[in-house]
Amino acid sequence: MKHKHIGSSFDDFLEEEGLLEECKEEAAKRVLVWQLEQEMQKQHLTKEEFAKRMHTSRAAADRVLDPKKPSTLRSLSAAARAVGRRLRISLA
Repeated sequence: MKHKHIGSSFDDFLEEEGLLEECKEEAAKRVLVWQLEQEMQKQHLTKEEFAKRMHTSRAAADRVLDPKKPSTLRSLSAAARAVGRRLRISLA
């Protein structure tokens, strides 16, 4: 008996299961959060100061830094500015 996933890619499997886009979104957010955290460490920036620079609450800043929570482009852009960077988005 042949296994239906042998020879297929992991992306193919995720697509068949209807999970590909969700996984890509979470992976992109994880990378962005990692980059933000690296900048915060480099600048010795606390979460409180990060939130203040974003002009938002600590709870809202925590949501931006949580890969499992959705964030608006506005919030992500504010987070990038808070660490002195720009948010870049492109179509692939």
